Amino acid sequence: MKGPKSWRPYVAGALVGLLATASVFVSTKMLEKPKYLGASTTFVRSAGLIEKTVVKDHVKNNLYYQSKKVKIDWQFMLVVGILIGAFASSMIGKSFKMESVPSIWSDRFGNNWGVRATGAFLGGIVAMFGARLAGGCPSGHGMSGLMQLSISGFIAMVGFFGAGIIVAHFIYKSGRGEMK
Repeated sequence: MKGPKSWRPYVAGALVGLLATASVFVSTKMLEKPKYLGASTTFVRSAGLIEKTVVKDHVKNNLYYQSKKVKIDWQFMLVVGILIGAFASSMIGKSFKMESVPSIWSDRFGNNWGVRATGAFLGGIVAMFGARLAGGCPSGHGMSGLMQLSISGFIAMVGFFGAGIIVAHFIYKSGRGEMK
């Protein structure tokens, strides 16, 4: 049986570069936005939309939601497009599979779905808190910052990669100090 196809790094990198260039053009020229992308606000707006269906008055009286204008907009549709694109890419590359506990997690922590779900949920909370604290998501600070050759973009990416390496080593190292 043949394994899943993988994208060639240079082809994938070139496609990401073309997509990034197109997204900058679309967001700044066609949609006349003063700055390039930034989707972390979309998650806050989505939470506001969900909360609006349950407790309408709370959203209406919440100053934060009033400043963010709870709505479905181009950023929301961008996030939906990312989900669809990732799914299409995994289907084209024949790498899509349904799994509740990835093997890299189960090798270290076992196959308990509840532990994995709790870890993912808590990780999501930390990531969203960090994105809100920093005033944007990693893709906004890192990737778009690098595309614009921004010093803050380079600093952000070094921080993201450094922290990611340290956390991955701490979580996934085996007893001998090797990654499994």
